[in-house]
Amino acid sequence: MVTITDALASEHALFCEMFEEIVRLLPDLRTVSEVRVISRLVEGVLLRHANVEQNLAFAALDHALAEKGQLARLHQDHHEIDQRLHQATLARKFPEAVRLLKAGLAASRRHFRREEKMVFPLFQNLFAARDLEVLGTQSPQRVSSLGKHGFSNAMRGRLRKSAKHNSPKRA
Repeated sequence: MVTITDALASEHALFCEMFEEIVRLLPDLRTVSEVRVISRLVEGVLLRHANVEQNLAFAALDHALAEKGQLARLHQDHHEIDQRLHQATLARKFPEAVRLLKAGLAASRRHFRREEKMVFPLFQNLFAARDLEVLGTQSPQRVSSLGKHGFSNAMRGRLRKSAKHNSPKRA
């Protein structure tokens, strides 16, 4: 059975792969609209992940994390990530949009490392394996079916469509 920490760690790994693919796509982008599309995509998938974390994982650890001041830090991380990505979707100039998207991706990676280093071990120390499995079953499985290059291909197709409908060039 999959535990909640296994499910979250799998998503972290998947997101980091997605972020690497986005970084590889950035040199091919030409418009602020393209960066906005990617930012909205990242914002959407991370929102679902954050909801699982906050409603299942953090809620289960609320008392232990609050005592150590870690819960506030994790919520602050979520706020920073959300803020950077949302700002990227609103940016008017290409360089600003790229900078904000990169900042959101970097903040996400830092957050994932913090959780895996501090929060996941707390789970394993405070809860029985069976309880972790129960929480894992409550976490919807969202592992990508796109395969190794599927995300890249899907984004390239989406970006081509976006470029046809939006003609503004780099500002």
